[in-house]
Amino acid sequence: MQLVMLGVGSSAGTPVIGCSCNTCRSDNPKNKRTRCSAAIRLSTGEVVLIDTGPDLRQQALRESINRVDAVLYTHPHADHLHGIDDLRAYCQLQRQQIPLYGNAAVADHITAKFSYALREPSGYWDLPILRMQQVDGAFNLFGQTIIPVPVKHGRIGILGYRIGKMAYVTDVSEIPAESMSLLQDLDVLLLDCLRYTPHTTHIHLEQSLAYASLIKARQTYLIHMTHEMEYETLAAQLPPNVHVAYDGLRLEVA
Repeated sequence: MQLVMLGVGSSAGTPVIGCSCNTCRSDNPKNKRTRCSAAIRLSTGEVVLIDTGPDLRQQALRESINRVDAVLYTHPHADHLHGIDDLRAYCQLQRQQIPLYGNAAVADHITAKFSYALREPSGYWDLPILRMQQVDGAFNLFGQTIIPVPVKHGRIGILGYRIGKMAYVTDVSEIPAESMSLLQDLDVLLLDCLRYTPHTTHIHLEQSLAYASLIKARQTYLIHMTHEMEYETLAAQLPPNVHVAYDGLRLEVA
C-alpha cells in the first residue's frame, strides 16, 4: 500500500496567520503544512483516509485523491474532522455511501453535529451520504486488518491505527503500555511531535524521540508540527531512522 501524507501541520497550519517567523516566511515547500491527515492507497484500489481536516479539499486536489472508500477517525477535534462535508464530492462521484470508523466519542460527536450526513442512499447526492461505525477492537476493511491503538490526548482517549507494518499515532500525550505492545515490529511509524517544549496534550520532540527509541520502527516520521519546527533545522537534529514528514510525502509500505 501507499501512504500519502495529506498534511503534517498542527491545528493552526503553517504558515500561521499573522506570523512572520522564519518558518512561516520560508520558501521551502516542506515548511508549508496543512492540517494533519493522511490517505492510504491500497493495492486493491481502495483509498482510506485517516481524518478529514478542514484542508481536505485542497489536499485532495493537490495529491489527486480521486476516490475515498472509508475514513478512519482518530478523534473529533475540528482540525481532524471539519472537512467531513468534502466527502460529498466522493459520494457524488462514486454513487456510494462512505463508512466512517472511530471510537464512541467520535461516533457521538459526528451523530450529534453531522447527523444530516448519516443516511442511506436515496438517489439524492447533494449532501454527504455516510455511515458511522463505532469500533472497539480490530476489524477487517477491504481485506486489511485495521488495529485501533488507544492513546491519551490530554484527558481524553483517542485512537491511533495500525495497518500491517505501518502505524499512525497523532495528537498523543501518552501511549499506554498495552498500546505499546500493538506498535512492535513496524516498518513505518507516523508519530506526533508538536514542538520543542512540553505541552499538556501532545508529546514534544524529546518525548517523541523517546517513544521512537522504544517502539523501534525501522523508520519513524514526525507529524502534527507547529511552525516552531523548521524543516531543515529539525531534520539536522534527528537520528538516522527518524525523519521530518512533510505535506505530499509518499511512503510505500508492505
